[in-house]
Amino acid sequence: MKLTLHPSVAVLCGVLALAGCHSQDQPQDATNGPAATAQNDDAARKLDTYRQLQRIHNDEMTVTMGHDILDHYPGSAAAREVQQTLPAIEKRWKTESEKRRLDALWLYQVSPMEGGTQSTATIYSSQPSGDDRVRLVLRRHTAWGQNAFLYGGGHGFVCRGNCTIHATFDGKEHGIRAFAPSTGEPALMIRDDRDFIARLEKAKKITLDVTLVDGEKKETLVYEVGGFDPGKWKSLPKKKK
Repeated sequence: MKLTLHPSVAVLCGVLALAGCHSQDQPQDATNGPAATAQNDDAARKLDTYRQLQRIHNDEMTVTMGHDILDHYPGSAAAREVQQTLPAIEKRWKTESEKRRLDALWLYQVSPMEGGTQSTATIYSSQPSGDDRVRLVLRRHTAWGQNAFLYGGGHGFVCRGNCTIHATFDGKEHGIRAFAPSTGEPALMIRDDRDFIARLEKAKKITLDVTLVDGEKKETLVYEVGGFDPGKWKSLPKKKK
C-alpha cells in the first residue's frame, strides 16, 4: 500500500531537510563561538597584566608579556593596543640591559698593597675569553702613583725594552708605548697612562695587539670598556714622606 503524506507534513520535512543541509554546508563562525569568547577573555586578562607591568616600570616583564599577546592573539584588540607601546618599551629595556652588562664588566677595589694602599679598576678581555682572558688594570697607589697595565697568565708578553702596542679606540688606530716589568711578572706596563686612560674614558671598545711569550703567539685583546665609571675608581692621597 502506498503511503501518502499530508501536504503540510511534506512541506515541513522539506524545510527541515534544507535546514540540515544548510547547517552542514555552512560551518559555524569561529569568531563568535565559546572558544573565541574564552580566547578574548584570556587576551583581556593578559592585557591587564601588561598594563600593570607598565605602571610599575618592569620593562623586562612588560616586553615578555607584550610578545606573548602578539604571538598568541594576533589581530585582537589586545594585540592592537600592545603594538602602540611595545616598540618604545623594548628599545628602552634593551638599552638599559646593555648598560647594566657593560657596567658589570668592571670591578673596583680599594685594598692594602705592599708599601701602601691601592685603588684599582679592572676589566677582563672579552676576547680571548675563558681561561685565556687578560686583565686590564688601572691602578692608583699611595706610594707608586697612577699606572695602567695588562696582566695575563702564562709567562707574560714579548716586549724587549720599550715596545709599541698597536691599539684601536672604537676603530681609530693609535700606538701605545709599553714595557715589560724587570721583576718578571706576566704583565705589560703602559708608559703614557694618562693619555691611555683619557682615550679609554671616551671609548666603547678598544683592541690591543700583543705577542705572548708562550710560542710568541700574536693575539688581539678586545675590551668592552663603555661601562667604565671614573667616579668608582677612587682617588687616594699620596703617601707622606
